[in-house]
Amino acid sequence: MNPDDYCQRKAAQSGSSFYYSFLFLPPERRKAITALYAFCREVDDIVDETTEPSVARMKLAWWRTQVEQMFDGKPDHPVAIALARHISSCGLRADPLYAVIEGMEMDLDQFRYENWDALKKYCWHAAGVVGDLSAGIFGYTDPRTLVYAETLGLAFQMTNIIRDVGDDARRGRIYLPADEMTQFGVTVDDILDGHHTENFEALMRAQTARARELYRDAMRALPKADRRTQRPGLMMASIYYTLLDEIERDGWHVLKQRIALTPIRKFWLAWKVWVTGGRGLVQHLAR
Repeated sequence: MNPDDYCQRKAAQSGSSFYYSFLFLPPERRKAITALYAFCREVDDIVDETTEPSVARMKLAWWRTQVEQMFDGKPDHPVAIALARHISSCGLRADPLYAVIEGMEMDLDQFRYENWDALKKYCWHAAGVVGDLSAGIFGYTDPRTLVYAETLGLAFQMTNIIRDVGDDARRGRIYLPADEMTQFGVTVDDILDGHHTENFEALMRAQTARARELYRDAMRALPKADRRTQRPGLMMASIYYTLLDEIERDGWHVLKQRIALTPIRKFWLAWKVWVTGGRGLVQHLAR
């Protein structure tokens, strides 16, 4: 199996919404973004699947060497080999890749977040910086597009956090601002024990409002000149925003179930944005 095929399989097996936005890209850009996504999956899986923190740290340290070797032209891992091929053409930089790894290291040390500022920092490492890298792969002409891409990454991560409250709690993690939990009368035990209450719904309503604000800020920051090249991000936005709507419509019953869109619905949402150029979506989310 060659490096590109390895990355393609890694992306397809994840079932992520991101995969659907890759399908419409020209071959080289599709290979580049698939390799970037596979990189993110590799380092994320280390934290999720390795039970011993010290072993996870060693594996993440090894990935740091792979990033270094990517820019020296001698990586070993198929994902690093595939991603290295696009360094020049897509303007990839080492620091953002290290930042992704740092986000995974945060998961080994921190299971609670005191406030939104602390959580936002984590979200930037987990997704905002990936938005920056993705914008370079998709192509842009206006530096303001990077503001759009990073903000959109934060919106995606907040949507993931809202969707995965129950899954994360079963791993002993709570990605919700502790001060806001106190404000709404939700305790750590409420989350860990899966107690769905009116207070929990109020807390999740506030997190959903924050996510919607991030989508709005992202759309307002996107320069019209780069809207066409940034369609893959807009396709993901359509899928994720629809998911957010579904979660809210279901009353935020996320503690004991994982709400998801069907593959055909994700494909349909992505295809509509590709065909229309995302004009209606940008206007809708920017309101």
